[in-house]
Amino acid sequence: MEDKLYDLMDWAEIEAVQYSEEKYPKNILGPRAVPEGILIQCYFPGAERVFVKTLSDRKLHAMTEEDSGFFAILLPGKTVPKYTFVLNDKKEGREIYDPYAFPAQITEKEESRFTAGICYDIYEKLGAHPMTVQGVEGVYFAVWAPNAMRVSVVGDFNHWDGRTCQMHCLDSGIFELFIPGLAEGTLYKYEIKAKGGLTYLKADPYANEAEVRPNTASVVADLTKYQWQDQQWMEQRAKTQSYGAPMFVYEVHLGAWRKPEDGEREFYTYREIAPLLADYVKEMGYTHVELMPIMEHPLDESWGYQVTGYYAPTSRYGSAEDFMYFMDYMHREGIGVILDWVPAHFPRDTFGLAAFDGTCLYEHLDPRKGSHPHWGTLIYNYGRPEVRNFLIANALFWADKYHADGIRMDAVASMLYLDYGKQDGEWVPNIYGGNENLEAIEFLKHLNSVFKKKYPSALLIAEESTAWPRITGSLDDEGLGFDYKWNMGWMNDFLDYMRYDPVYRGAHHDELTFSMIYNYSERFMLSFSHDEVVHGKGTLVMKMPGEYEQKLANLRLAFGYQTVHPGKKLMFMGQEFAQDTEFAEKKELDWLALDYPEHAGMQAYTKALLQLYRSCPALYQEDFRESGFEWINCLEWEKNLLIFLRKTKKKEDTLLIICNFSNVVYEDYQVGVPYPGKYKEIFNSDATSFGGGGHVNPRVKMSREIECDERKQSVKVKIPPLGIAVFQYSKVVEKLADNKTAKGKKRQAAKKRDLKKELQDKMEKEEK
Repeated sequence: MEDKLYDLMDWAEIEAVQYSEEKYPKNILGPRAVPEGILIQCYFPGAERVFVKTLSDRKLHAMTEEDSGFFAILLPGKTVPKYTFVLNDKKEGREIYDPYAFPAQITEKEESRFTAGICYDIYEKLGAHPMTVQGVEGVYFAVWAPNAMRVSVVGDFNHWDGRTCQMHCLDSGIFELFIPGLAEGTLYKYEIKAKGGLTYLKADPYANEAEVRPNTASVVADLTKYQWQDQQWMEQRAKTQSYGAPMFVYEVHLGAWRKPEDGEREFYTYREIAPLLADYVKEMGYTHVELMPIMEHPLDESWGYQVTGYYAPTSRYGSAEDFMYFMDYMHREGIGVILDWVPAHFPRDTFGLAAFDGTCLYEHLDPRKGSHPHWGTLIYNYGRPEVRNFLIANALFWADKYHADGIRMDAVASMLYLDYGKQDGEWVPNIYGGNENLEAIEFLKHLNSVFKKKYPSALLIAEESTAWPRITGSLDDEGLGFDYKWNMGWMNDFLDYMRYDPVYRGAHHDELTFSMIYNYSERFMLSFSHDEVVHGKGTLVMKMPGEYEQKLANLRLAFGYQTVHPGKKLMFMGQEFAQDTEFAEKKELDWLALDYPEHAGMQAYTKALLQLYRSCPALYQEDFRESGFEWINCLEWEKNLLIFLRKTKKKEDTLLIICNFSNVVYEDYQVGVPYPGKYKEIFNSDATSFGGGGHVNPRVKMSREIECDERKQSVKVKIPPLGIAVFQYSKVVEKLADNKTAKGKKRQAAKKRDLKKELQDKMEKEEK
């Protein structure tokens, strides 16, 4: 028998396994039927003895050590039995199933779709997945590394020894292996031997959890156990997130919003922070939160924008299941959650995607295409189908597994332009000689098309800082297919205008009005984001001119103008109470500032502003229709005034809005109005309750037939300095005489009926 066994040995393959250079280990390891019987081979370096235990009869069969650590046995029969290995080596005796006895869990069809870039649920197969195969529990590992010489799964379970658990390569370049006996919580990495012999460790690109930084191992997680309770939210989401619904987003960095009071821990967990954040968001009146990237990242100072674990919520705040709880809780509280997402670039960390299989697999080989000079990061190769699949499936993954209500794509402009942030000679033109990244454009269209088909009620939001046309245009009409675009132009123009002393603002009046010229070219979101309050730019309140009291008045005016301007809204945390210090990821917000009346007053003002916004359909229903906005007067540049209407299809929803960007009070100011009737002030940023000077309009204003602003009707109002006043229109209901009232009309109708009956009776008598 030993002679027969010896003759069956493929010594070249055995040597490849021993030198950890075997790309197709299932060709030699594991069981197979041969004419002489059932051949079983295994490799356990350092083992003294190995037995095969046939589970049908529980018998032990001693294996022959053919070469150092390589064992084989020839069993009689024609059918492979179910068996385990029993190891008795220097360190321990243990019983394990043979990883190479289990088939691949990826079908040829899935492989084919992946290599074509259209396997949109590839995250169900790639990565690490606890499962039961042929009645045996374990974890299935799969990773795409087509140019690697060899890939092994390593972890504590095999002493991080890449000679064991060598993965088998499929035609698609996917390496796979089912390892019995492993469970949720297992730490692992992939040991990759590149062509040329260099060996290194990589975290799993599709891992669902990772170690807490600075450690970088991947963690096996089970995403199938959590019981969601947000069905009501999900069923109503299409209505809640329609273009005609209110949307005011609170942008949050979870680790710096609040920190544990005990000071012993660095962060709250996802489960701990969920009720704290939900209560605050509900109290203030925001409709959504937007989380700065919670995908795993190694460097706190990157705020999450240099992602290494695209399929794993960061372990800083807990487990994957903890994050599911967070999302579920927010939904049950009626709050939408948008996730920042970074498909534009990735860091060079050696344990991450960079040179993943020894080649530029995810990035471009040419640094003129594959590198961001001023970010120091790498650019995805959007032309490679498997890379596109990685990113498209990732966007879908967060909507699928975590019920994300939207994806906000970071730095879209850097994807669209080949020369973004680059000097001459640092970039390569496209095939037509232009600077448009044609592959990235097609990637975005592909992603948005698939995403909206699968999750039509979830939102796609682009941070795009240029005038690239039709970001939110239909895919059928040469658009990119986003739902919203951050209006960076409005933000830059407006903040530039607000920095000027009111005396000089008149010369820059066009910076206020220009946004309405292009307002309907896209569906815009007006954002005061984290980018405006970092790196020495100063917080929003500190950008404002004047003494501190004037700064606060200017900030109230700025928030008011953002709220009444057409478009959805976003505000970064801390700005709602006029935090003086810039955002710093190591510190929580300056909540102690609320002990001071000026900050508490600003918080109360923001809360009232959000209540106004959500209670007035005119401020959100017609954001993207020209019928929802109308200028009354936009030409008073010397007075720094803007006067306009926000409207719906109902006259009674009409709001008259007056913004005064000067520090002058205008008494009895004549303003043209669209309809005869009453105009009641429902909001004034200068109210004393907000810390203002009290220049308000306590009495309802009745329109008069006095022509003004090319209107037949007008009202006289008091306009607050550095303030915004909002007036609600209502019709005048005249007091009618009794015969004109509803009761009078009934009486008149009854009299007519009686009179008619009398006449009929009289005519009948005369006829007789």
